[in-house]
Amino acid sequence: MAAAQRIVIENGAIATVDADDTEYTNGYLVIAGNRIEALGAGKAPEGLENVVRRIDASGHLVTPGLVNTHHHFYQWITRGLATDHSLFDWLVALYPIWARIDEPMAYAAAQGSLAVMARGGVTTAMDHHYVYPKGSGDLSGAIIRAARETGVRFTLARGSMDRGEKSGGLPPDFAVETLESALAATEETVEQYHDASFDAMTQVAVAPCSPFSVSTELLCEGAALARRLGVRLHTHGSETVEEEKFCHELFGMGPTDYFESTGWLGEDVWMAHCVHMNDADIAAFARTRTGVAHCPSSNARLAAGIARVPDMLAAGVPVGLGVDGTASNESGELHTELRNALLINRLGAHREAALNARQVLRLGTYGGARVLGRSTEIGSLEPGKLADLVLWRLDTVAHASIADPVTALVFGAAAPVTASFVNGRQIVEAGRLLHVDEDEIARSTRAEAQRLARIAAG
Repeated sequence: MAAAQRIVIENGAIATVDADDTEYTNGYLVIAGNRIEALGAGKAPEGLENVVRRIDASGHLVTPGLVNTHHHFYQWITRGLATDHSLFDWLVALYPIWARIDEPMAYAAAQGSLAVMARGGVTTAMDHHYVYPKGSGDLSGAIIRAARETGVRFTLARGSMDRGEKSGGLPPDFAVETLESALAATEETVEQYHDASFDAMTQVAVAPCSPFSVSTELLCEGAALARRLGVRLHTHGSETVEEEKFCHELFGMGPTDYFESTGWLGEDVWMAHCVHMNDADIAAFARTRTGVAHCPSSNARLAAGIARVPDMLAAGVPVGLGVDGTASNESGELHTELRNALLINRLGAHREAALNARQVLRLGTYGGARVLGRSTEIGSLEPGKLADLVLWRLDTVAHASIADPVTALVFGAAAPVTASFVNGRQIVEAGRLLHVDEDEIARSTRAEAQRLARIAAG
């Protein structure tokens, strides 16, 4: 790294989220190229070469960038609809609208979703996109293009549905793919876009949507495809009591047993929600190291319930945080999920002992990296890891009277992001995105939302 350009960050509090939860009340961090070169207490070492910038982080907390483990970008243009529905009724109301999206809509919606997340401290995003109407254009390519332009690290979970209404599923029949076309398109997406390298900016996962929208064959063959290609697997699981009833009626077993029977438990798998898990389910996830994307705001919005996150963590289940789609979490922000994860889990059986501030920060950073299979690269601030990090401003009236910076970040109001770096490249400055035009994104997302509404109404 001797010849790399360096950025030196000094005078800030640092929460590394390493294995020992090392923290510095006043420390430094050196970025060299796209890696973290050094960090520690006090001032940076003297004599560093090729220092192109020094950042005074006084009044700030430096953390790893937030990692989002579950989202549906396209829903950005259907926010604020079906606001008083449970999951199944919400899906039935919105599937006919979603089935009319096209490439310009998907691109604009991805831009909106990514902009709000990045502005709020997300450095690694993912999108579970599973709606591919015939003739809608290159939706996967449009989503990936939006992520590259924003500058975030990104995983596209290439989703699919092949169980329409006539087969007992929830989506309308015109909104689903065939088994063969879904598998072929997924494999093509992996081959075209997946990067397995250490500092990859784009990765792809195989992601049939859910037990009630895909066939058993698609789950089984999707798992085999992912393992043949060496990529991860993602789907929805155990989100509602209705889903559990659906699985018992259709398959004669609960969701976790059904997933295990189709090859969908394993350290290369992560599932969204996992709200309704009994002790045996949690034990199965722990035994197989199957990951969980915890989405507290969406679970509350759809009245799905409170996931047993403290029990999962105690059992050794990998858990990260997710925004979920913005038609069930209209804010679209992951940093608010830190606070909501803590508060909502304290309404459960463990009450005030459920989660603390540092556990929640770990969920949003290292936990998410582990769920996405990237914990050796991102998720904590350690020498040699990729320079994905955030400077949170905590010296304004909203936070200045809270002595502990991690408590301020998690318990307090959503903190402003002064700077955010991905792969050593700054993408946010003083709360504004540096590489895309936020105002133009606002205009285009509104226009595409209105166009979709007109098409759906017609």
